[in-house]
Amino acid sequence: MTPTPAPTSDTETASGSGPRRRPDPVLADAVDIARGAAQEEATAGANPLPTENVDEEAVGTHAGVVAESAESATHFFEANYAGYVGWRWAVAVARAGAGAPVTVSEVVLLPGPDALTAPDWLPWSHRIRPGDLGAGDLLPGEHEDPRLTSGASDDPELAQLAGEIGLGRNRVMSKEGRLRAAQRWYTGDFGPDNEMAQLAPGSCGTCGFFMPLEGSMRVAFGACGNALSPADGRVVHTEFGCGAHSEAEVDVSSTVPVAEVVYDDTTVDYEPRESGRE
Repeated sequence: MTPTPAPTSDTETASGSGPRRRPDPVLADAVDIARGAAQEEATAGANPLPTENVDEEAVGTHAGVVAESAESATHFFEANYAGYVGWRWAVAVARAGAGAPVTVSEVVLLPGPDALTAPDWLPWSHRIRPGDLGAGDLLPGEHEDPRLTSGASDDPELAQLAGEIGLGRNRVMSKEGRLRAAQRWYTGDFGPDNEMAQLAPGSCGTCGFFMPLEGSMRVAFGACGNALSPADGRVVHTEFGCGAHSEAEVDVSSTVPVAEVVYDDTTVDYEPRESGRE
């Protein structure tokens, strides 16, 4: 029997359709039996938590009881383990019928409504992010990677070129793979929405250092070949731009106004000759 999730009030019934059921009063009163089972589980040798985290206070206050059926119920106790904020001990108790003793069916730790829980698990291949791969690291390819297709490219220009020169690869980028790359490059640091692009004197598509990509990507992307540009060696969008544009011009004239030179030749200045000299 899997216990119902922890209740939010002192006494609740099992969730779901149909009329709400109140727990059997005898099962609801079996708080001490349930607590003892939770304490035994908390201090058991098979407990996976470090022994230094286990003490007589591992089982906290009673947090409610839920009816599972007419013959079973689940008691909840606050868990005082470090790192298990909001978790609760769930102790399922049952009895065979009127007059039968109360027995413990299961003891587990369950997250409460405000529990601190781990994020949803993802395969390691989905957790890899750009920049995680270092020197010597290997990233095995996926056999069913949607970004790749068979060596016969579905890009007409690339397929024609490969056929002409007799080259081929086991797999090449599929249309989905190219669209993902295009979206990533478009919204990246060298896309048209970048602040540098907004202030540039011209776009990469009109720059002499712009080297277009081949195939269907040619119309929108290329590589920058200007060593003085922050995008040197990077894939850039045709509408990206920077101050190192090949056609950029800088006004080198002085910003301080200078009056025109005026020659006054309407008058003649005479210098007196010293006496006794020729």
